[in-house]
Amino acid sequence: MAKKGNKPSQNQRIEEIRGKLLDGEEVSIEKLARRFGVSGMTVRRDLEVLESQGDVIRTHGGATPAKRLTFEFSFRNKQNRNIEQKRRIARQAVKHVRDGRVIMLDTGTTTLQIAEELTGKKNITIITTSLAIVSKVQFAPNVEVVLLGGFLRGGSPDLHGPLTEQNVELFRTDVAFMGADAVDSIGNTYTDDLRVANLDKKMAANAKKVIVVADSSKFGRTAMCKVFGCRDYDLVITDRKIDKEISKQLTRKKVKLELA
Repeated sequence: MAKKGNKPSQNQRIEEIRGKLLDGEEVSIEKLARRFGVSGMTVRRDLEVLESQGDVIRTHGGATPAKRLTFEFSFRNKQNRNIEQKRRIARQAVKHVRDGRVIMLDTGTTTLQIAEELTGKKNITIITTSLAIVSKVQFAPNVEVVLLGGFLRGGSPDLHGPLTEQNVELFRTDVAFMGADAVDSIGNTYTDDLRVANLDKKMAANAKKVIVVADSSKFGRTAMCKVFGCRDYDLVITDRKIDKEISKQLTRKKVKLELA
């Protein structure tokens, strides 16, 4: 319990409650009141603030994460999964980018890391459908960002649909970095979402060079929709934890492979 005279402010209480919700906890008014050394009515007012911001759904005696907060938590979990491998892949990927180039970035947490690395380049233009990527680079002084319009894809911070596909065709890019939900042992790439399969193909078709980026956990698997065959891209960048037998099979199929 917080000591009398040293109680956290409302902003401090709200941030701690939000943190508990992001960790997947359902919070109770009684426990929070004891934790902060305040009345139950004070905690209710804190929860009312979070409810007004769309962060919580009030329950009997407490609150549970709202859908928006749950989505943010889910995306953050995905972003942090294999994070060191993704960072190494991103650092390797930007070696293929010169200053002044136009880059297409697919959605995904690996391409999000690439976006961060690209902020170290000069006069780069990034074209993307990813709201997360836009958020990451919007204040970078050397990066111009083009966000392709369209419908917001449910459960993911990116855009898709006929308008997005039409907009992609307006641009020609030097390099397209494409993610994958799965890559099989002969180099076919896959997505779990039919809505983005055709969009990915259009992105790649308008790039001089296409590079698939995926951490090693994605290899030796398939998913619902095939996107690329091994002749549809120029290079795959993954990390050194890729299964050696899969690496050999890809090499036999003449897939160019770089290990980060």
